[in-house]
Amino acid sequence: MFGDMFEEEEDSSFMCNNKVENGRKSRKKNTEPPARRAACNLSGIKNQGGTCYLNSLLQTLLYTPEFRESLFALGPEELGDLSDKDKPESKVRVIPLELQRLFAQLLLADQLAASTSDLTDSFGWTSNEETSQHDVQELNRILFSALESSLVGTSGHNLINRLYRGIVVNKILCEECDNISERQEDFLDLTAAVKDVSGLEEALYDLYVEEEHFDNDNLYQCGRCEKLVKAIKSAKIRHLPTFLTISLLRFNFDFAKCERYKETGGYSFPVRLDMQPFCEHDNLPGTEYELFSVIIHKGGCYGGHYHAYIKDIDQLGNWFSSDEEKAVISSTKNPTNDASPLELGDPLEILRAILVQLGPDGILVDQLGQKLLEKVGVAWNKRYRKQCGSIRKFLESHPDVFLLKANGARVALKHSEHGYSGQQLNKTKVRKTQIGNSKADSEHGDDAERTQSITPTSEVHWFDFDDSQVRPIQEKDIEKQFQGKECAYMLFYRKSQLQRPEQARGNSRYKVPANLQEEMATLDANLQQQRAEFDSAANNIEIHLHLGPMYKFENGALQPVSSQKDSVLTITIDRRKTVGDLMQTIFQQLDFWKGDMVISLAKQLPAGLHLYETFKEDHSSLHSLGITDGTILFVWDGNKVCGVDVQMGEEFEPLLLNILYPHLRRKSETEIVQFCETQKVFTRNTCFGSIREALALSTGISPEELTLCYRKFKNKTSSNWVACDNEDIHTTLAQLRLKDGDSMLATDQKYNGLSVPCPNDIPLNVVPQTDRSWLQIKNYCGEGLPQTAATVVTIPVTMEMLVSALKDNAIEKLKLKDEKENEICLRPIDRVGKLLPPVYENLTVKDAGFKTGSTLALFPGRTPTETQLFLYFTIGDRLHLSPEMEIVAEQSISVRECLQLMLEKAGLSGEHWHLRKTDWCCDAGEVLKDEEATLADMKITNGETLIIMEGRLPPKGFLTLPIWFYQPALNSVNTEYFQANKSIDEGLCSLSILPTTRDFMPQQYTDTELDFLGNIEISGDANLEDLKVQVLTLPLLQGFSVPSVQFLRVWLLENKSPVKILRNQQQQLGKFKFGSSVGIGIQLLQAEEHLGSTELLLRLRMAVPGERTYYPAMEVVWDVSKEFTARALRQRISQHYSLLPEQIEIAKQFTDLFEWMPITTWSQQVSKKKKKKKLQSLQGAPYYLKDGDVIGVKNLLIDNNKDFSTMTDDIGKEKLKLEDNSKDKSQQSTAHQSGDATENSERQIVRGQTRRPEVALSISVADFR
Repeated sequence: MFGDMFEEEEDSSFMCNNKVENGRKSRKKNTEPPARRAACNLSGIKNQGGTCYLNSLLQTLLYTPEFRESLFALGPEELGDLSDKDKPESKVRVIPLELQRLFAQLLLADQLAASTSDLTDSFGWTSNEETSQHDVQELNRILFSALESSLVGTSGHNLINRLYRGIVVNKILCEECDNISERQEDFLDLTAAVKDVSGLEEALYDLYVEEEHFDNDNLYQCGRCEKLVKAIKSAKIRHLPTFLTISLLRFNFDFAKCERYKETGGYSFPVRLDMQPFCEHDNLPGTEYELFSVIIHKGGCYGGHYHAYIKDIDQLGNWFSSDEEKAVISSTKNPTNDASPLELGDPLEILRAILVQLGPDGILVDQLGQKLLEKVGVAWNKRYRKQCGSIRKFLESHPDVFLLKANGARVALKHSEHGYSGQQLNKTKVRKTQIGNSKADSEHGDDAERTQSITPTSEVHWFDFDDSQVRPIQEKDIEKQFQGKECAYMLFYRKSQLQRPEQARGNSRYKVPANLQEEMATLDANLQQQRAEFDSAANNIEIHLHLGPMYKFENGALQPVSSQKDSVLTITIDRRKTVGDLMQTIFQQLDFWKGDMVISLAKQLPAGLHLYETFKEDHSSLHSLGITDGTILFVWDGNKVCGVDVQMGEEFEPLLLNILYPHLRRKSETEIVQFCETQKVFTRNTCFGSIREALALSTGISPEELTLCYRKFKNKTSSNWVACDNEDIHTTLAQLRLKDGDSMLATDQKYNGLSVPCPNDIPLNVVPQTDRSWLQIKNYCGEGLPQTAATVVTIPVTMEMLVSALKDNAIEKLKLKDEKENEICLRPIDRVGKLLPPVYENLTVKDAGFKTGSTLALFPGRTPTETQLFLYFTIGDRLHLSPEMEIVAEQSISVRECLQLMLEKAGLSGEHWHLRKTDWCCDAGEVLKDEEATLADMKITNGETLIIMEGRLPPKGFLTLPIWFYQPALNSVNTEYFQANKSIDEGLCSLSILPTTRDFMPQQYTDTELDFLGNIEISGDANLEDLKVQVLTLPLLQGFSVPSVQFLRVWLLENKSPVKILRNQQQQLGKFKFGSSVGIGIQLLQAEEHLGSTELLLRLRMAVPGERTYYPAMEVVWDVSKEFTARALRQRISQHYSLLPEQIEIAKQFTDLFEWMPITTWSQQVSKKKKKKKLQSLQGAPYYLKDGDVIGVKNLLIDNNKDFSTMTDDIGKEKLKLEDNSKDKSQQSTAHQSGDATENSERQIVRGQTRRPEVALSISVADFR
């Protein structure tokens, strides 16, 4: 169903070997055996790539005890033997046999997760089916069909029908002759609708309680009456199955968008379900069900993941809640409580709770203390060591609880303790609840034996089976799956009257055949042997011991005295052993060793062997110290090596560097400079000063003339030599991140600028020391001097040089001493040549952000102080056309004062101006409304660009609104109104008001015109009636006679389009929250209007029969207080035209798209018992009906053509198509110019790709008939 899915989410002895090996050994790793069961004691199922849907269904069937036991009841005499399945003519029923074997593994095998590969092989599936996800509802039907076919001729032939088969009967009652026609249908699962339904019970009510009535145009052909008659259709459940499976129809198809989608809305379902209201007979027994499995789908309709919440009916698992785990931790953090040992933070209970979560494998003893610190937040030595001793001693003192394995290196709980966290904690919790409830005391008593013999229902818990992972959950967690992307998809109920035998509870071997028990015992034995072998192989490591007496310290590192073979001893040891055990082994191997022994971690470097850390704690395990396979250790006395002190640690790590230095030689009476190469060893903490002194001795260059350079890589293929100056003499090699094999250049200053070959024969230029940090200064101080002709000088600088000193040097080099220094400033120049704001002179070159090679301008003008701002400003919103000007202003001045300074600089006058910021697109942005606020309060920053816009800001609390005259064309049959509109047009023309000029817009093809009347300024506290009064005072409306403001209709305009009629005359304008692009449209009326808040104004246009045109529009008011649905609208329109609702067709016009969308009515026959469903509102998608919308109407009595489009629509669509084509062509040409044509074509190809076709799910079954 889904196509491509997401990938699912899944005691040794010592051996001595004198063979010398450096680094890690190369050996084949053993395959890791399956992990043991988790703390919950339930096994998961491995995901084969896309089989999460199969895993969820299989776990549900496994924890359906009646199904599992019925399957186990079929023996080899009926099903055959798997060993004979490949024999010719042998009829082995492979699918039920493999299912039996899988169930036995899940129940008995000690492994975290079982594999379904054998089962899917029996299905005949290939890797494509195993890695492609399908629908679990589809799988449920196909798997049951395959099992039925596989069990033909056996005692289990009716297994599926006996447990899952139900009967539904469909009846049709003729209302004239009372004849009842019946049709009976079997079902294995019921499908329940999700769309427009609040929950499962409502969906079942619709299916099996609701009656469908056949009347009007939808009559029923009665077989007895032999004519079309009125009838009633109903469906009832005649027989209920033992296990009720319900498939939820989460996936639907959107016919408008032509795509599938998933219903993620709220959908509730009960834990206990009574099916009596949906059955045919009232006295049908066994109608109460209990939920025991929920298969959940996470994702969308084209991909996702399945997992299942399942009820552990036989109590096979160990259940523990997250609250109980937190109780252990919180009790330790709060030791003042004295309720119980657990709440006191008893170390025995805490360690037991931690080990329960870790499972049967346990943990290394050395790591248990760290795990305790993570869980509790308190270290063992800090809290428990005084009264309990070391953690190892405490574990050894409780052999009845803890099991020490691998010679005491690993600890786990004894097998009998694994049920503690789940059932035992829960029983304690149940008893506490009973003590606190007097009613519970009287019902259950305090007898412990009775508590054990009668298992409370609260102990039957839920688990989340998510492929290999199984975790305990609470019943209330099911409610989280009512809605959302992760929601319930299939529900499984069992009859409440079903009771499990006492011997089945907690007994995973119950009813499992003996042959399968023996097979699982053999499997467990093999797994245990594999784990032991893997444990030994995984923990045995080879360590290379370098012997101190065989080494000497030379050239900054340890070097072997003779051969490497004689100085190294390689041994194999268990990594869980301690340092003391390792020393004892070394003493046994080295008879010549006398005195103390110290073991240090070492590493073989190009310069030699180097020591890093000494292991001082003998009881620490090798694994906890980070000693792994192939680790190098140095064995010595800890003092000296051959009488020399050895410096340890990373800071003293020796680096082997390649040193290049010049050598002058004569060839054919010509002196040639040749660079020679040698190797030197320095420690990582060696500074450049020491290196320079050392290289001066070896190269013969005096320290004063020696220039030391290091190689700096720009990228993988490009590098440069960077010279070191006096500031770098204390910089170390580690700070420059130099490593072994890197090169350094020691050269005489007279050779600077020469080309130096590197190992790949690519010449690299040496950057002269004097040019390392420099800036370019351009002189812009000359009168009439163009920028291109400005004089340029180069100034050497240091990062700590002040900008003031840099300016003085530039003035001196440019010989501008006659100029006043205070009247000159330094301004950076960006990449496009724009002058940036002046730099404060008290900053250093580093603080100013200057980089080597940057260009600055020496520009006339004072440098701003720290309290001043350098600002750019332009006139008007067209920044690319208006020249940019500059001013310097104090941060403390107001916005109004700053505006006056800018107007003076620009030579403008008047008060009808205001300031705006620029947005990220460099367009006019936020208005600086508070003109009395300071620049600092308005967060104006240095170098910001402001825009002077024409127009005075309204006072605080006032609004400036643009007013438009709105002229919709209405019914021409109304002569008076037509004449009035004509006089309005003539009046507007006489006042020289012309319609607004515009490019191609949809309004050109509608009957709407807008004429600008002017702006008004009005208080935000004024109401709508005040707005109408002030609008009538506009000069262009003085020639019209308007009796009262009730003859004015006020429209809210957005982007010059009417979107809403403003109602409520007393509503304050400030509460309308007008945006920046909002305008007001004024429409003159011929009568008073009082629109209510629940009344909608629509324009109806009746189609001209036989033509693709409409009569003029007519305004209709529709009251939507009761219903805002298509049915109510159809009734209102039919009432207006005196027609029946079924005699008209209606559609909404979308003027911007030149399209008409039919407004259809879908009605469902409902009974009087059931309340009507909430129908789709026209206010939402896809209609979004609002004031002023045009509704097309067709009279089906005289016009059968249901096409609402007109010739005007065809012209508009063609125009839009041409515009889209021209935009595509311009984008393609731009893409070709920028070199992105290939990328765009690839995107089009990817966009055009479709999902791969879906493959039907199937299971192959042999013929056993």
